[in-house]
Amino acid sequence: MSEETENIQFELTDELLGQVKLLVEGQKNKDLKELLDEFHYADIAEILDELNLEQAIYVIKLLDSETTSDILTELDEDIREKVLKNLSDKEIAEEVEELDTDDAVDIIQELPEERQQEVIEQIEDEEHKEEIKELLTYEDGTAGALMAKELVKVYETWTVAGCLRKIRAQAEEVTRVHSIYVVTKEEKLIGRLSLKNLITAKNEQKIADIYISNVDYVTVDEEDEEVAKVMAKYDLEAIPVVDENKKLLGRITIDDIVDLLKEEAEKDYQLAAGITQDVDSDDSILELTRARLPWLFLGLIGGIGAFIIMEGFQESFNHYKVLFFFTPLIAAMAGNVGVQSSAIIVQGLANDDVKGSINSRLFKEMLLAALNGLILAFFLFLFVWVTKGEVNTAFAISVSLVAVIIVAGLIGTFVPLFLDKRGIDPAIATGPFITTSNDILGILLYFWIAKLILGI
Repeated sequence: MSEETENIQFELTDELLGQVKLLVEGQKNKDLKELLDEFHYADIAEILDELNLEQAIYVIKLLDSETTSDILTELDEDIREKVLKNLSDKEIAEEVEELDTDDAVDIIQELPEERQQEVIEQIEDEEHKEEIKELLTYEDGTAGALMAKELVKVYETWTVAGCLRKIRAQAEEVTRVHSIYVVTKEEKLIGRLSLKNLITAKNEQKIADIYISNVDYVTVDEEDEEVAKVMAKYDLEAIPVVDENKKLLGRITIDDIVDLLKEEAEKDYQLAAGITQDVDSDDSILELTRARLPWLFLGLIGGIGAFIIMEGFQESFNHYKVLFFFTPLIAAMAGNVGVQSSAIIVQGLANDDVKGSINSRLFKEMLLAALNGLILAFFLFLFVWVTKGEVNTAFAISVSLVAVIIVAGLIGTFVPLFLDKRGIDPAIATGPFITTSNDILGILLYFWIAKLILGI
């Protein structure tokens, strides 16, 4: 593949897709391989996502495992699951052997439990097999479950000349060398090795004389989100993972963190939209219904609650019918302000930017909500006064709006902070939970304050 072609961004066209389908249907294996050899494995995965299952499996079995192993990691999860079901244990093992241990574990974990052990037993590389078994023992959501065993390490007692020979041998097994770690004879991490220091040092010098002792690391039981924060804070492309005795176990690379952040963002977005499960648009109607229905039911309960509140103030409606027509405005403002406040806090919690006590945050949000409320209430007061000619009514509605906005802002701030303290994903606070609760409370405050001011 020419350098010029590599620099052209891949685009899956109907023409290319049709060409691949014709070659598959005609079993033109040589032509198909020559065509696909021009593309990156991620681009081939994009093509396979658009083929039917039979065609995708045909291509997977046609290409060599070194290529298809990477393709499998890039396939849509649903497509990959179906492809794996149609591959034998031996075929899956061959794909897994070509992958780094972290990617291999990801593939194996997608298999039914009864197949996982059968596939592992088919792996011929004993060291690779044992490393995969080790990674499978770590709890999901921890650094141990996220790390790969492949890395480059050197011992402090080695000479520079010996070190270079050892690094060459190790590097053959590592897809990308981000860092060179220095360990003691007990495998304890003590530092990292600068490539510049290595190539400028004398051959007879010891690694102990030239390594850098300052090295960032995480423990094997560290939560994966904390790992992401550390790597983001220090702009790391990779970070070593150690046990409680600081023994070097593996490393986590930036591509794993990007995948993690993407998954978290998708989950938080769905939570914010009121979807309780990880679903895709292609999932079955039953799965989508189960994911959406709980929050929709909450919305139904909220609507019933609003109805009961409004029915309780029916007498107020009889005297001041105009109050009824501003109910949607009050409810909408309460929901919007609550979502705005909670979204800012959730974002801050995700980025580890939320500092200080809850009380200071609530006080700041109260001042902000009060300022916004007063500005909006001023324009609402003018509108009601001019259009209805009733100063008292305009005043009652405007004061209610200020109170509703302040309370909604406080709830939108407090709830995600409270959930985070309790170990619950605060993203849930940006969805229908906040909107519904603020709608109900907003309507209650609105009629109660209006009734108080107007003396109904």
